[in-house]
Amino acid sequence: MLTIKTIQDNYEAIIDGLRKRNFDAEGIIKEVLSLDEKRRSTQTQLDNILAEVNATSRQIGMYFKEGKKEEAEKSRAYVAKLKDDSKLLETDLADAEAKLQDLLVTIPNVPHSSVPAGKGAEDNLVERSGGEMPNLPKDAAPHWDLAKQYDLIDFELGVKITGAGFPVYKGKGARLQRALINFFLDNARDNGFLEIQPPYLVNADSGFGTGQLPDKEGQMYHAEVDDLYLIPTAEVPITNIYRDVIVDKDDFPIKNTAYSACFRREAGSYGKDVRGLNRLHQFDKVEIVCVDSPENSYERLDEMVNYVQTLVEKLELPWRILRLCGGDLGFTSSLTFDFEVFSAAQERWLEVSSVSNFESYQANRLKLRYRDDNRKTQLCHTLNGSALALPRILAALLENNQTPEGIRIPKVLVPYTGFDIID
Repeated sequence: MLTIKTIQDNYEAIIDGLRKRNFDAEGIIKEVLSLDEKRRSTQTQLDNILAEVNATSRQIGMYFKEGKKEEAEKSRAYVAKLKDDSKLLETDLADAEAKLQDLLVTIPNVPHSSVPAGKGAEDNLVERSGGEMPNLPKDAAPHWDLAKQYDLIDFELGVKITGAGFPVYKGKGARLQRALINFFLDNARDNGFLEIQPPYLVNADSGFGTGQLPDKEGQMYHAEVDDLYLIPTAEVPITNIYRDVIVDKDDFPIKNTAYSACFRREAGSYGKDVRGLNRLHQFDKVEIVCVDSPENSYERLDEMVNYVQTLVEKLELPWRILRLCGGDLGFTSSLTFDFEVFSAAQERWLEVSSVSNFESYQANRLKLRYRDDNRKTQLCHTLNGSALALPRILAALLENNQTPEGIRIPKVLVPYTGFDIID
């Protein structure tokens, strides 16, 4: 969430920046500033009245001591009127603050200056790419056929138990899934990330803190009786560890990692592009989350992007990194790099990670701050990335490594799987 001061100090720049998102912010920004002026004016009036109440109340005591009963009664009547006026002002103040908050949460983050303008995925820029494209025969099988052939994943059984989008992993499919999770966690720990095991349900304050609420409420599973939400990513509970916290600047960079199951309703997801593992309602992911100072956050972003690149390289997958355009940028992000791997049998690129810098947008919602060298509190910058999401990684591994003898396992995973081929 943008701060009022940021909006006041950068009025034109914010409006221009949000145009990259195809978001016309001028009207709402003017309304925000008007409501803020009303809020501050009302607060000033209220403060003046309360000060007058206190001063007059002290005078009443003096009148009684001096035996000036008539003056005391007049002052009492005056105080009663002031208190009635203050109640009206308190109502007006609460109303202005609520309306202001409701407006502020509808304004997305301002894109970084390096974000290209664009309407959607077709306008994203390829930053770099690598890996060797597999040379598969024309009749190469997609992963959903391979999963059935080798009895790795049962999609129909998942439909029986729960519904579409909840696959059941079996045998070597389950072992490969577990191997990937452990491989990603071990690599994260070796790169300085502290492993966390978070809860899978969060309260509304946590959802608001990282920006899932109210923006993505329809995508989250809601346990209504307890008013808890199943997490769409471990980013939510991990980042909320630092909600309402003033961190020590000497602790920067704060680097956490977590494995979790993730739950997303993905309403309206149909068709061939979401078949098999391409889009699920429940999936596994290892997340990395960083908290840093504003002056170092983009260095941290580069570090995170380079780290995720090492993972896809170790898995011997063809990969590319995209710089997202304004129209494809997430609501809370200032700059995002997407990782895609090539699925040879489907002949398409599959997104497997997003690495983002939110600057102070989440931190303002979280009230996550640090003390600068002058001991003044400042908002931190938060960052997160998938390292990595498993379903499409697994899909690409199965498809790209199919051979007449079976499915080859990348060398780095063999110590984790205990086998080097699925046959």
